[in-house]
Amino acid sequence: MLEQRGIPYRYREYTQEPLSAQEVREVLAQLDLEPRQFLRRNDRAYKELGLTGDEPLETLIDHIAEHPTLLQRPIGRLRGRAILGRPPERLLDLLS
Repeated sequence: MLEQRGIPYRYREYTQEPLSAQEVREVLAQLDLEPRQFLRRNDRAYKELGLTGDEPLETLIDHIAEHPTLLQRPIGRLRGRAILGRPPERLLDLLS
């Protein structure tokens, strides 16, 4: 979608280059969402870890850094802002 519009971006393969705990903190602060909103509840790790989304934020951050598939995606970041791309067209909101 971004490519079709000629918008430059950098894709980060989250399984090959996972976010560090510090990067997770930064992204979550930029997203300004509640934990339940950014976790993938159908993810295998979510179920195996017995998560509810009500855990302390630092606990969730540690789990996300260890299991990057827990974090909803795609996430677009630009100039200190971040948007959860659900649906992907929301990423265009970063440009306004």
